[in-house]
Amino acid sequence: MNPRALIAEDEPLLLQELRGQLQRLWPELQVVAAVGDGEQAIEQALQQRPEVCFLDIRMPGRSGLEVAQALAEDWPAGEPFPLLVFATAYDQYAMQAFDAQAVDYLVKPLLPVRLAACVQRLQARLHERTPPGPAPHMLEQLRALLALHADGLATSERLDVLQASVGNTVHLVPIDDVVYFEAADKYVRVVTAEREHLVRMSLRDLLPRLDPQRFWQVHRGIVVRARSIASAQRHDSGKVTLTLRERPERLTASRLYAHLFKGH
Repeated sequence: MNPRALIAEDEPLLLQELRGQLQRLWPELQVVAAVGDGEQAIEQALQQRPEVCFLDIRMPGRSGLEVAQALAEDWPAGEPFPLLVFATAYDQYAMQAFDAQAVDYLVKPLLPVRLAACVQRLQARLHERTPPGPAPHMLEQLRALLALHADGLATSERLDVLQASVGNTVHLVPIDDVVYFEAADKYVRVVTAEREHLVRMSLRDLLPRLDPQRFWQVHRGIVVRARSIASAQRHDSGKVTLTLRERPERLTASRLYAHLFKGH
C-alpha cells in the first residue's frame, strides 16, 4: 500500500505549496487529510491513521506540539505511530530537540532541497520495521520539545490565588489548596479537597504561571499538585494510575508523563 500523510498548516498558500512539492518529490504519497487547525489535525490523524504527519508548530486551537502530545496519548495500542515532521518559521525548536532519525523539521519558507532530504529520511524510516505505539525515543523527543516550548512561555509571575466567579460571587482559591487542575473546554476545573471551581482560563495559559516543581503535568489535560499524589501504579500499557491523598477519584498519567513515576 502507498504511504499516507496528513498535513496540518493554517496558511493556505503554504499548505498548497507543501502538498505540491510532496506530489513532485514523492508521487506515491497519498495526502489523506489537509487541515488548518490543531483540533482537526488530532481528529483526522486518529481517524485516518496516516504513516506521516506534517504539523505546523503554530496553529489555531492547538499547536503542532500539542497535536503530537495528544496523538502520543490517544494513539490506539498496537497501531504503528506516525512519523512526525514539524514545520516552523522559527529556528529555536530545531537543533536542540529534533532527532532526524525519528522526527524531522522544516523551517519556513520551505526549501525544495531541504524537503527532498526530509522525504528521503521518511522513506528510509518507513522501510524499517515500525514498532506499535509511540517508540520510547519518540516520547523522549516529545518531552524535550514540550519542555523547550514551556521554557519559552514561562513567566516569573507565579499565581498565589485564583479567582473563580459564580454569579455575583467571586471565590478566592489559594493555589496551595488546589489538588489538581483539569482542562474543560474554555475553562479549567480547579479541584480542592472540599469543592470544585471553574475558572475561565485555558490550561495552556495557566501552566506557565504554576511552579513546575510543585505542580506536575501528568496528561495534556491534567496538572496535579505533587504533594497530593499518594501512590502511582504503573501498567503494561505505559500509563500510570494516580491515587490522591485528599480526593477519592483516581487520575491517569499518560505514557508521555509516566517517566515522572519511575520509582527506585
